[in-house]
Amino acid sequence: MSKHQSTSKNMKQHKAARQGLPWAWIILGIAVVAVAVFFLLKPVESTSPEISVAQAYQKLQEGAFFLDVRTQPEWDQMHIAKGTLIPLDQLSSRLGEVPTDRDVVVICRSGVRSKEGMTILRNAGYTRAVCMTGGLIAWKAAGYPLEGNSP
Repeated sequence: MSKHQSTSKNMKQHKAARQGLPWAWIILGIAVVAVAVFFLLKPVESTSPEISVAQAYQKLQEGAFFLDVRTQPEWDQMHIAKGTLIPLDQLSSRLGEVPTDRDVVVICRSGVRSKEGMTILRNAGYTRAVCMTGGLIAWKAAGYPLEGNSP
């Protein structure tokens, strides 16, 4: 094979390779977009946002911060001894009173307001915030200790 034929053959091979190259970039681009979409839509892996009263009691024993989002009169009737009262309507303005370095268990009477409180905390970056299902009604029914004036 002559030098001219060899050069011509190499040029054809390079031209064919370059023509296939845009498809490789398109496929690579699609793969990158697919991976990015996967990670953007993937749920954040964290603790479950709701826990049972038994799990909450365990967290209390482990030193979790118990945040009661009820009103002062409700607190006076009954509350968990190691709990801290920050009424739900004040929580957004008092976030500095909630520790960021430990688990936070949000509680209320029945479990409705605690979900709202947990959402406020999670939106503020408290990834370790959970709420207790059933509230203090379920806590009391399970026989866990309470303080206050309630019979």
